[in-house]
Amino acid sequence: MKYSGAIGVFDSGVGGLSVLQHIRRLLPDERLIYIADSAHVPYGDKSPEYILQRAQILTRFLVEQGADAIVIACNTATAAAVACLRNQFSVPIVGMEPAVKPAVAATKTGVVGVLATIGTLESARFAALLERYGEEVEIVTQGCPGLVEQVESGELSSDRTRKLIENYTSPLLERGADTLILGCTHYPFLSPLIREVVGNNVVIVDTGEAVARQLQRRIKSELPVREAQLAIAQHECKENAHTKFFTSAEPAKAKSIMSVLWGESIQVNLLPNEFL
Repeated sequence: MKYSGAIGVFDSGVGGLSVLQHIRRLLPDERLIYIADSAHVPYGDKSPEYILQRAQILTRFLVEQGADAIVIACNTATAAAVACLRNQFSVPIVGMEPAVKPAVAATKTGVVGVLATIGTLESARFAALLERYGEEVEIVTQGCPGLVEQVESGELSSDRTRKLIENYTSPLLERGADTLILGCTHYPFLSPLIREVVGNNVVIVDTGEAVARQLQRRIKSELPVREAQLAIAQHECKENAHTKFFTSAEPAKAKSIMSVLWGESIQVNLLPNEFL
């Protein structure tokens, strides 16, 4: 029996690699397929209808490539598309949302700051999170135009990136926030710089690890036959696990930045024309 399943992961760009890293660590034997939709980045300033259309296109590609579980490694795309994708596709679909619950548990001042895209902050899903936890603590939000683009261009520690982080975090710190939620999957790649700017007394929360654990739970509970097939395939072929990378933008440029973020040199393929 040869196993052909895979986990498909997509994001508006390279930021979802932060989630993919957690998935690879937790599920090292899995085949992974990643799409950086960088020709359409950022999603945060696009309409919900546009984002949904891209999410449907990318999910269809991943399913055609053999993915039997999907991770939307993008808070904005989750808000715009996860409900429709779950109705449209029969595979388990795991989305993102800002980690408000652990942040509420972590704060000592009772003030939690959220760094996110405008699209995430304006979504109904985020409004529901605020309603659920807003009575327990004060949640202060900050849209961060430009940060996604800085990560996409590989400017993880430039003066411009530092200035943007200073501008976006200072209002939150002034309000008393001692806990910051990274509400976009691009932002964990800026964690070292954010830490330099805000200091060591602020808790920084990102959701990549929790998403990987939720994916693992969904696979075990909803795809038991797949689990058995994977075990047999790994017994037959120790080299079964691998990761394929795709982009909707220029592959050579994507390879440069994605290799840095992934931590090793990788091959990045251009999506077929019908999925661009």
